[in-house]
Amino acid sequence: MSRLVDYFVIVGFDHEKERGGLSNGVILQRFPETNWDDAPFHDGIEWFCQPQGWALSTERSEPRFYVSVLTDVDANRHYCACLCFNETVAITPTKPADEDEESLDSSRPVPNITHHSIMYAPKCLVIVSRQDYIDTFRNCLGIIYTVWVENLGVPLETLVGNLVGCVLVPPAGGPQVRFSIGAGDRQALQPPAAPPMPVTHTAVHMLLRLLGIHNSVTLWCAVMSEHKVLLVSLAAARLAAACRALAALMFPFRYAHVYIPLLPAGLAEVLATPTPFLIGVHSSLKEEVSELLDVIVADLDVGSLHIPAGVNIPRPEGKLLSSLQEALALVLQPELRSADSAFAPPPPSASPPHMLDKEIRAVFMRTLAKLLQGYRHCLTIIRIHPSPVLTFHKAGFLGARGLSQCPFALRLLDSMFFNGLVAERGPPWRPTDIWDELVQNLPEQLRLESINPEAEIQHIQDLAMQLHLNENPNPQAYQQRVLRPPEGASARIHQPPLPPLDARRVRDVVDELRARHAPAKLSALRLPAPRIIPPGAPPTGAADQSQLLLTNSARRLEVLRACIAAIFESRYADARKSFPAVLRALRAPAARAALVRDLAARLPTNKHLLHHHQFDLIVRLINCALQSASALDEHSIAAAVLPLATAYCRKLCTGVIQYAYMCIQEHAVWTSQQFWEAAFYQDVQRDIKALYLPSPAHHPRVPSPREDEEYISLLKAQEPSALEIAAEQMRLWPSLPQEKQRELIASEESTLYSQAIHYANRMVYLLLPLEGAGRRADVRGDDMDRASNSITNSVAESDSADAESGFEEADPGEAGNNVIKMVSRFVDKVCTEGGVTAEHVRCLHQMIPGVVHMHLETLDAVARESRRLPPVQKPRIVSPALVCGESIAAPALRALLTADGRAAPLLPAEGALFLTNYRVIFKGTPLDPFACEQSVVRAFPLCALTREKAVRPPAAAHAHLDHALAEGLQLRAATFQLIKVALDEEVAGEQAEAFRKALARLRHPPHALLHFALAPRHAPPPALAAPKHHTLKGFAKKTLLKTARRAGLKPKPSKRQKYVLPSADARSLTSPPLMSSLSADTLSLEELELGATEGAEPPAARTLERVRERVYARDWARCGLAAPPFRLAHANAVYTLCRSYPAVVAVPEGISDESLRRAARCYRQNRIPVLTWRHPRTRALLARSAAPHHKGVIGMLKSSHQNPGATPSGTETTSSLEQERFLSALVACTPARRGELEDSSLSLDSLLLCCDDAPHAAHAHATPLLSKAAGTLGVLGRNSGGKGSNSSTAGAGRHFGRWGSLKDRRQASHLELYAPKQPFSSADLDSVTGEAGGARRAALYVVTEKGAAAAGAGAGVEALPVEYPDARATKHAFKKLLRAAAPSAPVPAPAAAAAAEEPGFLTLVEESGWLWQIRQLFQLSGTVVDLLDIQGSSVLISLEDGWDVTAQISSLAQLCLEPYYRTLDGFRILVEKEWLALGHKFQQRCNIAATPQQGFTPTFLMFLDAVHQVQKQFPLAFEFNEYYLRFVAYHSVSCRFRTFLFDSEAQRAELGLASDERRPDVSRLGVETGSGGACGACGACGGAGEEEARGAGAGAGLALFDYIERLHQRAPLFYNLLYAPDLDNPVLRPVSALPALEVWQYYVCEELAHGAPYEPELPPELPPEPEREPRTPRRVVTAGYDSISRCMPDAFSGLLERLRQLELELGHLPQKWRVRWDQLELPNTLELQRNASMCSGVVRRLSAAAHRRGTLDVLVRGRLAARAPGGGGAGAAAGAAGAAHRWAAAAGAAPARCDACAELLWTPLEAGVRCVDCGAAVHERCAEHQPLPCTKYKAPPPPDRDRDHLAVSASVATLQSSSQQYYEQFSSNVAENRTHEGHLYKRGALLKGWKQRWFVLDSIKHQLRYYDAMEDSHCKGFIDLAEVLTVSPAAAAPGPPKKCDDRSFFDLRTSRRTYNFCASDANAAQEWIEKLQACLQ
Repeated sequence: MSRLVDYFVIVGFDHEKERGGLSNGVILQRFPETNWDDAPFHDGIEWFCQPQGWALSTERSEPRFYVSVLTDVDANRHYCACLCFNETVAITPTKPADEDEESLDSSRPVPNITHHSIMYAPKCLVIVSRQDYIDTFRNCLGIIYTVWVENLGVPLETLVGNLVGCVLVPPAGGPQVRFSIGAGDRQALQPPAAPPMPVTHTAVHMLLRLLGIHNSVTLWCAVMSEHKVLLVSLAAARLAAACRALAALMFPFRYAHVYIPLLPAGLAEVLATPTPFLIGVHSSLKEEVSELLDVIVADLDVGSLHIPAGVNIPRPEGKLLSSLQEALALVLQPELRSADSAFAPPPPSASPPHMLDKEIRAVFMRTLAKLLQGYRHCLTIIRIHPSPVLTFHKAGFLGARGLSQCPFALRLLDSMFFNGLVAERGPPWRPTDIWDELVQNLPEQLRLESINPEAEIQHIQDLAMQLHLNENPNPQAYQQRVLRPPEGASARIHQPPLPPLDARRVRDVVDELRARHAPAKLSALRLPAPRIIPPGAPPTGAADQSQLLLTNSARRLEVLRACIAAIFESRYADARKSFPAVLRALRAPAARAALVRDLAARLPTNKHLLHHHQFDLIVRLINCALQSASALDEHSIAAAVLPLATAYCRKLCTGVIQYAYMCIQEHAVWTSQQFWEAAFYQDVQRDIKALYLPSPAHHPRVPSPREDEEYISLLKAQEPSALEIAAEQMRLWPSLPQEKQRELIASEESTLYSQAIHYANRMVYLLLPLEGAGRRADVRGDDMDRASNSITNSVAESDSADAESGFEEADPGEAGNNVIKMVSRFVDKVCTEGGVTAEHVRCLHQMIPGVVHMHLETLDAVARESRRLPPVQKPRIVSPALVCGESIAAPALRALLTADGRAAPLLPAEGALFLTNYRVIFKGTPLDPFACEQSVVRAFPLCALTREKAVRPPAAAHAHLDHALAEGLQLRAATFQLIKVALDEEVAGEQAEAFRKALARLRHPPHALLHFALAPRHAPPPALAAPKHHTLKGFAKKTLLKTARRAGLKPKPSKRQKYVLPSADARSLTSPPLMSSLSADTLSLEELELGATEGAEPPAARTLERVRERVYARDWARCGLAAPPFRLAHANAVYTLCRSYPAVVAVPEGISDESLRRAARCYRQNRIPVLTWRHPRTRALLARSAAPHHKGVIGMLKSSHQNPGATPSGTETTSSLEQERFLSALVACTPARRGELEDSSLSLDSLLLCCDDAPHAAHAHATPLLSKAAGTLGVLGRNSGGKGSNSSTAGAGRHFGRWGSLKDRRQASHLELYAPKQPFSSADLDSVTGEAGGARRAALYVVTEKGAAAAGAGAGVEALPVEYPDARATKHAFKKLLRAAAPSAPVPAPAAAAAAEEPGFLTLVEESGWLWQIRQLFQLSGTVVDLLDIQGSSVLISLEDGWDVTAQISSLAQLCLEPYYRTLDGFRILVEKEWLALGHKFQQRCNIAATPQQGFTPTFLMFLDAVHQVQKQFPLAFEFNEYYLRFVAYHSVSCRFRTFLFDSEAQRAELGLASDERRPDVSRLGVETGSGGACGACGACGGAGEEEARGAGAGAGLALFDYIERLHQRAPLFYNLLYAPDLDNPVLRPVSALPALEVWQYYVCEELAHGAPYEPELPPELPPEPEREPRTPRRVVTAGYDSISRCMPDAFSGLLERLRQLELELGHLPQKWRVRWDQLELPNTLELQRNASMCSGVVRRLSAAAHRRGTLDVLVRGRLAARAPGGGGAGAAAGAAGAAHRWAAAAGAAPARCDACAELLWTPLEAGVRCVDCGAAVHERCAEHQPLPCTKYKAPPPPDRDRDHLAVSASVATLQSSSQQYYEQFSSNVAENRTHEGHLYKRGALLKGWKQRWFVLDSIKHQLRYYDAMEDSHCKGFIDLAEVLTVSPAAAAPGPPKKCDDRSFFDLRTSRRTYNFCASDANAAQEWIEKLQACLQ
């Protein structure tokens, strides 16, 4: 029996503090006045009596009742029931009301209360109790208040004394108590039936009614997961009831954190506590708590729930949460069950609120029971006596239930609530309650509910009834009598105050009652008897939660057992075969459990010695099992491995034994303190259980994993569980004598101590690293320097381990100290919980350092002996197949080829890395035993290597090997191959470094002759320091020639034969001795003749004839460029004119060799324009050259360096005139100059009017630029030199077109000397015939760079500035493309990439820009095609140095124009002419020079890719196939052939490699003669070597195209069997839109069976059919491994091979395939005739229209760029960028085409952007790359025709408007607005330095604008000239720019500030001052 009331307190208003400005309460009286021994009084109770604060009131209020809860230090709750009422007080002000209160604290706000004469002060009657009887407290306080108010005559002292001393309450389960406090009342108390069950009445129902189901469940999850929860309401009763409800819904858990149902306002800072809480506050504080960032706020009045953004509330898993919400919905809304019934039954009767309350609680209890199902099976008992100590195996429970990924379960198990549940309900011997019965019966209930869902409601109602009976165990109702004051009693005016109580009388009453009730009748109580708690059903659910793809069938477990049996029976081959299946099966928990169980069953003793192979395999299995498990060890695999790791061992030598535990160190589970504690408690429970079992035979020696249900059921059938034994011992404990009790306590403590010692050793074994433990700072980690096999990852236990070894003095190192600390923490934790004595704990701490030192002592012996063991047997290294002449250059490195980003099959593979003089090769076998018979080869030419770097081997590589790996090596090649290997442990660092050095040496040999293609030739002799001139005569002649040339004298004209040179041995001009003695800048041909040695033999007369027989010369002759009006010039016969040009070039006949030499000075690298092709129909010419020199600083320095004494009218003028003469000659040779073409409609007008040809195409592809082409061209075509007065009169005036002379305009022009004799009309020469409405047609278009100087041209020539992919852009694009096509890391799947926001393969290809550059090449080459074919104009490609993009455009244009170049022979001639003869920097671009270059620039590869794109679009137009292009692309960088080794013909000639003779016809024989070499199948190398030996000498190397021709004669490897040229439409016009371009298979294809498929002789030939072994016809062909074309040939190739086999079977000599192919009978010619259908015609016309439209775009862009004005020096006309677009989002409209890429623009999600000025529409991604400038800002229309045109300046193109109405049409960057412009240095304001900017003086807008650069279109700022006051010269300012004149400074003073400027010199400054002053006037 216990007291109902501990204290009765009267709390009143503190009037003394109120006078000081503070409002507070004060305890007036309390009874009893002294504290109880078992319940001390709590100070500060007055804070909770008035939660909103103490204050006087002017109005009387009704009495209020509320309950506050206080919590003491022992977590016991004390209930404070308060009855608050008001008393009348008289206030007498001591000072005037308006006088300031100086004593008040200014920092504390004081309520503004107006004091009246009568005020009302609060007073509270408080009951403090430890009992939760709220209604009884309300009744008792009401009786006392009624007696006082009604003055019933009963002394208040009697009532208080009876209340404090009379009423005693029995504990839970006791009988009903009836009492009276002496006022004539009758009251009853009914304790609940079970002690831990909470009493809620209707609080839970009220919570769900206020918040709803969703918010209530969310709030419950927040409380269960230990979040901060704050309840807000206006009613204190709601706050108390809600807190009570939330605490009750947690049952069987108890809320253990801060619990304050009603928080006073003065204690609001408690809400900032970092610990979880459940607090209720009044709504008046809602605003103050709204800023809390981690508090969940529930408003009970509104029904809202506010969860901060940073708070994540875990919820139960989906099925459990949904069942909870559905059950609550059925309880609160019973009509849901029949809502959809066709014949609705009568509505069910609603349950009363108190029953609904219990049903809701029943639903939550069942939810927690489902979540904790089987939790008692995971209770671990570690002590029974004197009191039970239990722990919970959390990891085992999570693994058995499959809740490892459930955050709600994880938070719940880690909470303080769960620890309290284990401590309270863990003991197996105790009284049971409703929860225990629910856990026991729930599995059966769930089974019945699965059969009948209606049973769920019945089970909930049954549980609710039990809860109701627990609150109301006595069904008999007792009629209570409780006094209550009448209505209005509190409003009485003359109510006297509550009188003070007589403390003595109260004390006397209490003492009397205590003496009377001293012998409490406790014997009448019926306490529940303790019993054994049933464990219930075991935890299940892991199978339902498992997401493994593999099933654990009996077959898999059988394979596992068979593998283990094979290991122990020494059948290692069988074990290794089944290893892959076993490793896959070990991903499942059941298989891992079976593994450890089988290994445990095979332990004969505590130590089992194994053979080395057995030990390695067992360790690998254990490692795989641990690797598949997590660090939590949910399935107790690691705990079961612990005894196995200390039992299995092998003997290294005498006295040194290696155990398995150090071979399994590299797992995170060993560093988990939670794992060690759980494993320790499991073993302690096993020992405790064995201690109390009647026989030790029941004790299992090795534990089994807990999830093995079969083993657990067998164990339960044989012996009782540990909890049952503990329950029995607890039952017997009171009856045992004390001696027996002390003995049992000591035994249990000794068991704990011994296990602690054992586990301390185990932890040291598994945590202490091997070989230099002091190196590792952390307990575990990856030690890359450690030896990598399983032998060295071990530690030994010596037989003399217990001997004294002096380890006390040794330093354990940092890792050893960390192990000591971790083990010490573990010992402290487990010993404290287990009750181990302090003495034993101290002994453990002393023992741990000794164990660590002893273990360190034995590690050295293990490391030493492990190195002496033989290495693990590894596969034999198989040498790779080599090509003819290839040899091994470095020792092979054993390595593992790991998987990279490509989806390559059969990887990883184990083998070796080879380095030959030609390739880098990896050859090996797959690690997969099922594919070990296959071979994996990945190779690439070493000259294609782009990057080599060391990498770290992936972690996955170690799991597949029996040994470890040392380091990794990654080699990336330009052939799109990636070799990523991990070197074996046996490869020393020195070997790897030597391999890298050899690779670098062979990658860049010191001389070109040392490449593999020229390898047979001896190494060139080292360069000796020979004297510059061997004789005195030579030195004198050299000096005289140099002096004469510096003086400006010209050499004497030679009368000898220029091109037949004498030589000593009648060798050709290209012999190495002659070339070594020539200099490109010293001697002319005449001087060479004079300098010839005496006694020379007659010249070789056939030298020039041999030069003319070269391939390119014959092709020029075929095109008609060797006959008049053209000729083959020999000015470069000895390569003195241009080093990179061939010996002969095609030029117009009227251009002499001397003119060529003079014109060469105007071009970069002296690469003059040369003719390369002539259109067979239009006779238009295609020429190419380098870009002309700019007249900038570099050009001036170059000209001054070459001619230091020349005047402007000297050599420079002559060179420019020769340049103009050359271009005029090209114009004269073009029939289109006068409209001489037969088809006069083929002109640029047809391009402008192409929309009329194809109206449908115009609608689909029309762009704003094209729609305005006529008007725009009419404006932009105006030249800067002015226009004649009458454009219709021929010869009225001469015009120089777009190009002008480089000389000064003030001098007389000599252009008329070289002008053609035929008259030209000005309409043909003008840029645009504006009056006629058409566009001009130039005879010659010069494709040049944007911003290039327009010089050296004459009439009929137009510059066409274009944008093109330069070498730098190509290099960057190729680098990105290479990474995308051959990634080093695996590329995620599209779904995974989207989730991880990583780009996929196609995205990376698009971002590389490679296809965009090919598109640009298509557009430029298409423009050349249209100009040559449609318009008939000649084209001169003059870009960069003339050997990169020039060769690309020229080659593509010829390929599209002439079908001959689309044949095998024609394509060879095209490459040899455009790339080999005319020069290309292969050495630099392919990075094969002796000096390594930065990056790889595959210009030739881009050309081949473009050809591939054309071939894909026109598959019938090419004689060669796609494999031919891939073959050429591969060997263009392989250096196997000499073709692409050198940059020019001159370099080949110097080495004697230039081929002059005709190629021999190898196709004359019609039969196969076999192989003459040793190369293998094709025999191409042997034959080639013999011919080269006859021709150019041994070691001259093999040409690629000769090799291809020989292969072509043997088999149709390169032939397109579908080749059918369309002679009616010979010109190809490919589509350049990006959707039409494909990613070349050359970039992504791979064949691992034999390596790259570009070495045809490498795969061995198959034996003849009779010799083959019989094989099944079925063959598996794997993409990426096998060659699909070889394994599955096409029908034609198969038939040809079948014919060859039949001829061999008949004994005939097989005929060549081409003979058979030509013998095929063709069908009737009429059947093969092409019948053009309407569809094909429409497609062809649309394609041609789109192609011409693209040409027009290029022309318009070029003219816009050419007309864009520029600033700079006098006479220069550099182009500047046009106006920039102003993009805006385009509204949804009809589908259109992008103006930039021609792709479809409109989509449902993207409409693109549109320029608000010109209307151009593009994609968002194309907006930043849009090359066309905005066309909004154009010049106004020209004035009347009859008026004379105004003359304009030639230096600055200025066009002023005659009307002010066009003012707004001008932009800030058009030439018409630029009065003056140039660079100026501007000084910043206030401590800022000088900065150079581009300034533009605009006299129209009256502004001085400045830009960051000349090309910028948007100004940085401007100065309004209206504000300028003065412009004057200024003195030199401090910190001026370098090399500035003191007179170059001037100031511009405005009304705001003064601007300081600095020009380049004094003249420029004076010019700026004059221009500014002129604008100001």
